[in-house]
Amino acid sequence: MNTRTLHLLTVCCLIATALVAATIATGASHRDAPGDSSAGAADTFSPFVTQGGAISRPADYRETFVHLGTYAVTPKPSQPIAEMHNVYARSEDVRAFLKDGKFPDGAPLVKEVTNVGTEKLTTGQADWSTDTRLWFVMIKDSKGRFPGNALWGDGWGWALFMANEPLKNVATDYQTDCKSCHVPAKKDDWVYIRGYPTLRDRKKTD
Repeated sequence: MNTRTLHLLTVCCLIATALVAATIATGASHRDAPGDSSAGAADTFSPFVTQGGAISRPADYRETFVHLGTYAVTPKPSQPIAEMHNVYARSEDVRAFLKDGKFPDGAPLVKEVTNVGTEKLTTGQADWSTDTRLWFVMIKDSKGRFPGNALWGDGWGWALFMANEPLKNVATDYQTDCKSCHVPAKKDDWVYIRGYPTLRDRKKTD
């Protein structure tokens, strides 16, 4: 092997090494990007939770999750409907609940809160979901994987995402930002089972 050939081989090896290093760095950067649902998942616990306990919003929940049910919410009984709360879960987590009566660790629940359209139709007064206002996300965690993290507790991870910034969890403490709205559902593991027919029917057989 002459000197010129040896020099070319050395240069090629250096270029290949640099490309591999760049690929690895790019992959690492992508995995750690905010809002990436696969970002550094904690030991496969959940694709929506990083190793540090940060929660991301499942972006494809409408296409890949099961619709559990919808709540129509009014500020006061005498007032018109102000919000629709549409709730979704993965089909495998629904099957687990129907079998065991509880959600498995890592199960995500997505509540989509929307504004309301209303109109008097031939069938009567109708109300329906329009544009999304916010998303509320819960991730089941029975083992307390993130002690000291203010967004994890009472068996769940809690997150809140606004429509104008869907990649940012604006909740800072689940006790004050999330849990208070779920107190009436405490006996059902903080989930409003009463409004989800499939899950509710399973609870009746317990």
